[in-house]
Amino acid sequence: MYQPASFREDDLEAQIALVRANPLGMLISQGEQGLVADPLPFLVDADAQGNICLRAHLSRANRHWQGLQAVQECLVVFQGTDGYISPGWYETKRQTGKAVPTWNYSLVQLYGVPTVTEDAGWLRRQLAGLTALQEGRQPEPWRIDDAPANYIAAQIKGIVGIEIAVTRREGKWKMSQNRSSDDIDGVIAGLRAGNADQQRLADEVERRRG
Repeated sequence: MYQPASFREDDLEAQIALVRANPLGMLISQGEQGLVADPLPFLVDADAQGNICLRAHLSRANRHWQGLQAVQECLVVFQGTDGYISPGWYETKRQTGKAVPTWNYSLVQLYGVPTVTEDAGWLRRQLAGLTALQEGRQPEPWRIDDAPANYIAAQIKGIVGIEIAVTRREGKWKMSQNRSSDDIDGVIAGLRAGNADQQRLADEVERRRG
């Protein structure tokens, strides 16, 4: 990934926070049939030593899992806050006219060694973890045990688990850090006048400035 120094983010906690806030990652691998990519919701664990493990599952009918058994490395990309930046928001545009549109964004790329599992206990724990993460926001959280046991057992037979031991990681927060203070002020003001997504992006630009 192209990494200007001003946009690079190596902090583990910041990277993990982005992954947990945006758990739908794009799993990418290179196999006999070329590049394959699948969006999957992931769980992520990280210890104090910086070791990261990603866990997900996919349909047994999806042949991607078979290809993963033959590769030495795969990539998962997590996309965070992003949005269009108008040159009309820059003070530089008003002073010189020398400004062009761009796009601000944050993302994390995690590379690692995939392991495929069909263990029913592992898969049930994976489903329980994903469910708890998302259903915890509901007023009446759904749990796996709310469904008939034989139904869940049948569903588990239809999926395959993936565990990825992360070997390298990259984080990038392109948030106008390469602009002047006046231009950044203009970006924040322009975004705050927009919708909820733009206002969240304004918050991130504000956090990253200077």
